[in-house]
Amino acid sequence: MTTLSAISNESLSGANAGKVNMKFEVVVIPVADVDRSKNFYTKLGWRLDADFPFDNGFRVVQFTPPGSGCSVQFGTKITSAAPGSAQGLYLIVSDVAAARKDLVARGIEVSEVFHPGTPGAQFQIDGRGRISGPAPEHATYNSFATFRDPDGNGWLFQEVTTRLPGRGLGKLDVAALTELLQEAEQHHSEYEPTAPKHHWSGFYAAYIVARQDGKTPEEAGKDGKLQIEGAR
Repeated sequence: MTTLSAISNESLSGANAGKVNMKFEVVVIPVADVDRSKNFYTKLGWRLDADFPFDNGFRVVQFTPPGSGCSVQFGTKITSAAPGSAQGLYLIVSDVAAARKDLVARGIEVSEVFHPGTPGAQFQIDGRGRISGPAPEHATYNSFATFRDPDGNGWLFQEVTTRLPGRGLGKLDVAALTELLQEAEQHHSEYEPTAPKHHWSGFYAAYIVARQDGKTPEEAGKDGKLQIEGAR
């Protein structure tokens, strides 16, 4: 009779064991007052996924930022970490000024947009090494804004406009896919007048895959063209 342990060991020793997908989906943040934190994250406009209290005092609350594949959890009897000790929690945005403006409109205190003058300045609570304003030419990965929850857990917006090679776009939701389709439409419309006869789907598919692989819109457009012209 094959036991669960044996099945597990066989699976781990198999050739494909290292290819098991591992989706990082939840970060636990330590808070002192669950209801106060719930009010704060609701105010951010994040989606409330769960609020489950149990008879033994355990309670778990989960929120998900707009467009995120990862959620945050907090509650009671969920972590022994000191409230406010979670720092450097990244929120990747395509427009840091717009993201900051949205939170300010919601009554959230957010730092000015800045870029690091010294490596790691984005993590300095006292603001040392920060230079006011976005990075020159909005260099990708280099513009930030920070804010904190009521316990002091630290969040930072990071503006990413072009991914490094191999760094995909992550989980696609409706908003992200819509943006990619609009990008593909723009590049396809520029290419179509001089393109050989083809169906738009080939260009769009190559474009979106290229963008997920971290290529720029211009590079993805070239991949779309290659897909069409290579299929002739």
